[in-house]
Amino acid sequence: MRLTRAGEYAVRCMLYLCRKGQGNLVSRQEIAENADIPAHFLAKIAQQLAKAGFIEIRQGARGGFVLSQKPADISLLQVVETMIGEIYLNDCIIRPDSCSSSSECSVHQVWLTARNQLRATLAGASLEDLLLGTICPSQSAANGLFRFPDQEQTSTADPQQTNQAARV
Repeated sequence: MRLTRAGEYAVRCMLYLCRKGQGNLVSRQEIAENADIPAHFLAKIAQQLAKAGFIEIRQGARGGFVLSQKPADISLLQVVETMIGEIYLNDCIIRPDSCSSSSECSVHQVWLTARNQLRATLAGASLEDLLLGTICPSQSAANGLFRFPDQEQTSTADPQQTNQAARV
C-alpha cells in the first residue's frame, strides 16, 4: 500500500493548520507555500477535509482555512481515510465474496492482521502527537521533524536534513 499524493498533501495541510492552532484563519497561499502543496490541489483537498468536519473554508479575499477540531481529537487514520477511503490492503479484505477461498485462505488472515495493525497504528497517532513528537520518541519534533519553512529553527540539526524531514 502506498499513500496517494492527496493523502500526503492532506496530512501536510492538517499538520500545518494544527501548528497554527484551532480557530485561526490561515490563507490558502500560506499553506500551499509552507507545506509544499500545489495551490490548485490544495483547494480540492480542502473540500474533502471540510466535508469530514476537520476544517472550515472561508471564501473571499481574506479567506482561507480554519481548523475546526482540536489536534488531539484528529487521528492520522481519519485524515488518510478521508482522502483515500478505508485502508484494506487487498480486495479479499473489503470484499470477501471476491475470493472463493477467503474463509480457508491463510494469506487472507495475514492481510487482515496487517490491515488491522496498520489502521490501529494510524488511529493511535493524533495530529497533536505528531506535532509534539510524542508518537515516535526517538524522532521528536525537537529534532526537526514536521517543521515547515516558516518555522523558526530551534534545533542544531542540519537545515537541509530538517527541510527534508518536514516533508510528511
